Amino acid sequence: MTARALLLGTAVAVLAASGGAAGTFLLMSGPMPAPAASTGGKKILYYRNPMGLPDTSPVPKQDSMGMDYIPVYEGEDQPDDSGTVKISPERIQRLGVRTEIVERRPLTRPVRATGTVQFDERRQAIVALLFEGWIETLVASATGDPVKRGEPLATIYSPALLLAEQDYVLARRSTSAVAGLEVTALQRLRVMRVPEAEIERLRRGGEPRITLTLPAPIDGVVIEKPAIQGMRITTGEPLFKLVDLSAVWVVADVPETEVADIRVGQMAAITTTAYGDSGFTGTVNYIYPSVARETRTVRVRIEIANPEERLKADMLASVAIATGDSAPQLAVPESAVIDDGTRRVVLIDKGDGRFEPRTVTIGRKAGAYYPVLEGVSDGERVVVSATFLIDSESNLRAALKTFTPPEAQ
Repeated sequence: MTARALLLGTAVAVLAASGGAAGTFLLMSGPMPAPAASTGGKKILYYRNPMGLPDTSPVPKQDSMGMDYIPVYEGEDQPDDSGTVKISPERIQRLGVRTEIVERRPLTRPVRATGTVQFDERRQAIVALLFEGWIETLVASATGDPVKRGEPLATIYSPALLLAEQDYVLARRSTSAVAGLEVTALQRLRVMRVPEAEIERLRRGGEPRITLTLPAPIDGVVIEKPAIQGMRITTGEPLFKLVDLSAVWVVADVPETEVADIRVGQMAAITTTAYGDSGFTGTVNYIYPSVARETRTVRVRIEIANPEERLKADMLASVAIATGDSAPQLAVPESAVIDDGTRRVVLIDKGDGRFEPRTVTIGRKAGAYYPVLEGVSDGERVVVSATFLIDSESNLRAALKTFTPPEAQ
């Protein structure tokens, strides 16, 4: 028997022998029974350390804790040179060994965070004038008023506007040979941000006016309204701030340890305390470039359609971002992986009671599965009830107790 076969077979031999060893474990405080020389006429080859250590004895003995060494019989439960171990069908049935096929499956792992609903900064507009005047009439008279693009927000009284329109009309009607007079007058109106509809009215022969209807530039809601009827307007002074609520952002604070899994374009499920289980779906569209020093979190921006305007700014939200690759990946169940702190091992079912311990390289757990980067192939069977094959002494002793026959307890 090679050293490799002995090392690999040690863990699996615990599986094969735990049914018989468990009774011994529980009875170790009593007198040590004399071991049988054979079972069913089979010859005992040697005795194996009950704690899975690579230590054997040609005669019955106990370890330092008073546990009996386990007999290994001829023709069963022995590792071969390839590292596989053959276990009798009776012991496989007794231990309840279950297997599962290794296959490719989509692996997604939700990253959970909290966040707040915020206005989409790209769907906001400030309404201001680039000429002086007075507010003659307010149409959008209160914060929260809904508006449609092109609808009037206010009527502005402005002698400066009247003078600029008069210059344009006179330049169009003039027979003067002064080159570019009309162009200069038109540029002045555009610098003052006079609406194109008003300029077109003058071009068609309309008369200059001292008042101007100020239209809404976007569909939305008035969220700020410094404008007051009768107030004097200075150049560039904001009168209204509008926001389109048909889409909003949720800005989530994702732990620094999780942000490596976040990608632009990933889907996110959002729930709020206001609507309970009635959730929303959004898409990650930006990952902010800095980490908050106090909380060690990174802000992640999620865009959400909000056609019914149910989501309000500053609402608290719970976020679950679906990370991972939606393309199928080779995966094994979490319960199939034995982790002793230095390596990860799975037991491959080779058929006919033969099992092969094999070291694997795995990725981050997604749900109940690990993606396998190296070590197993598609279609192989792995044991999914082998978590008692842990090298830790305390865990192994607990596992032996778990597998103790009812009559021994």
